[in-house]
Amino acid sequence: MKKIVSEFTEELAANGGSSVTSCFQCGTCTLKCPSAKMMTPLRPGNIMRASQLGLKDEAICDALWQCTTCYTCVEWCPCNVQVVDVITALRNMVVANGDMYENHKKVAQSLIKNGHTVENNDKIRALRKNLGLPENPETVMDDKAAKADFDKVIKLTKFAKLVD
Repeated sequence: MKKIVSEFTEELAANGGSSVTSCFQCGTCTLKCPSAKMMTPLRPGNIMRASQLGLKDEAICDALWQCTTCYTCVEWCPCNVQVVDVITALRNMVVANGDMYENHKKVAQSLIKNGHTVENNDKIRALRKNLGLPENPETVMDDKAAKADFDKVIKLTKFAKLVD
């Protein structure tokens, strides 16, 4: 038996996914989705429908993370439904609930620590050198004003606590 959460659609709208109610299930978003074409589990239309019906457990699924936010679905939607906003809102709800993939946490922690999502290492430094690039790329950490702004955003959004 599928569990219906009656206030789920309202919660989603409050988190930035309000256009979900405009979707009339034509299927264009799924048909045009590059991730869906690559045989990933992502089916934007299914996520939209589950969200409309209050099927929270079906809407909040692993497939959310297959969306590349390319906006192809939005470009083709005949009702101008902001599908990417809905998926982003669902992702944000997942993270706010404390449910985050370990790999996503590691990437976020690297961003906070190093100013990059990928840590620099000897192999990357050698590749950069061979390409004629500085071995250590500049980051937000190298500019005092940018670092102060970065730290302020991290603090105000409580981002570090989310990825702890």
